[in-house]
Parts: sequence; structure tokens; C-alpha cells
Amino acid sequence: MKISRNPDRRRFLRTAAGVAAIPAASCTRAGRRWRFLTDEQADTIGAICDQIIPPDQDPGAVSAGVVHFIDRQLKGHYAYLQDAYIKGVVEIEQAAQEKFGKRFSALASEQQLDLLREREKTAFFRMIADHAMQGFYGDPRHGGNRDFASWKMMGIPNPPVRGRQQHDLTKS
Repeated sequence: MKISRNPDRRRFLRTAAGVAAIPAASCTRAGRRWRFLTDEQADTIGAICDQIIPPDQDPGAVSAGVVHFIDRQLKGHYAYLQDAYIKGVVEIEQAAQEKFGKRFSALASEQQLDLLREREKTAFFRMIADHAMQGFYGDPRHGGNRDFASWKMMGIPNPPVRGRQQHDLTKS
């Protein structure tokens, strides 16, 4: 069998297509919206956070990307809190089912507040409240405060990005 140094075009294109597909096939997040959370967990956390920072004339926690902040941090700096989040979400969902027969995110606002008031002193509630505040008021580069929502609400100008400030060296 003679091996050609010039492969035919079809074989080349098949090989190129196969090599190009390797990164896409190896992506573990393909089709997933969240890095750590499931859609149901994200809905529950979003409902909790929107009760802590509710939307009004300004965006609430969910609109400001707080759930994305929490999800991102649970795969990074807060990875050690993954079990606490899962346990807390399971507990609040069980309480919602037992008391109202629905998922927490499907409850009316007053029902959600009722369940959260019962849990205000728990470690999970304090933790999620702290993280909601961090995600809402923090720097958008960490996954929350989408479109500088809280900074606009407080009238704080967007800080310039370090290293991108233009300096007029002729006046120095």
C-alpha cells in the first residue's frame, strides 16, 4: 500500500473537524447555566436573595446577578461552603413542602417571608444574607452587581479600571 504525502481533501477535513470538536466535547458545563448550582437550587437561592434585597424602583438581588455571584464563588473562594448551601437549600425546600405544599420559589412573597423569619437566626440565613450583600454591593467583576446596579442606586460613579486611566503627562 502506497502512503501519499498529500492526503485527499476529505480525509483532511474529517481530521480537522474531529480535532476541532475535542474542546467542545470535553466541556463539562455544556448546556449548563450554573457552575455549581442546579437550576432548582439557583431558583431557591434567588427567591431567598430577592426577599433579602427585593426589587422595587431599583433592581433586586436576582436582577443584579447575586445568584451568579454566589454560584461563581461556590466554585472558587467559597468552595468549602458547598455542603452548607446544599443542606440549607434542602432544609428550606422541605419546610416549604411541609408547610405550604410547594417549592420555596413558587410560594407567595408573604409565605416566603414567613419561612425566612423562622430561620433568621440560623447560620445558613446569616451566610446567604452576607453573600447576597457581597454580590449586590461588590465589584461586578466577581459575578454580581450586574450593570453596577447598586452603585447606580447609591449614586456612586463607576470607578475607572486600574491601568486604563488616561494621564496627560504634559501637565506634570
